[in-house]
Amino acid sequence: MPKMKSHRGSAKRFKIKKSGVIKRSKAFKSHILNKKSRKRKRNLRKAGYLGPTNAKNVRKMLLK
Repeated sequence: MPKMKSHRGSAKRFKIKKSGVIKRSKAFKSHILNKKSRKRKRNLRKAGYLGPTNAKNVRKMLLK
């Protein structure tokens, strides 16, 4: 029986912390940055975390 593979797209986007919380990067920071304020761009650099609803599905994709 072959090994189960983790979903590679998800593996590149999400990381599971030791506490079990899933870390993600924020959206809307790749282009059209002129109209966004410095503060908004600075806050987009910070990590976001998944809520429990989405975390269940992402965990399944990562831990196959």
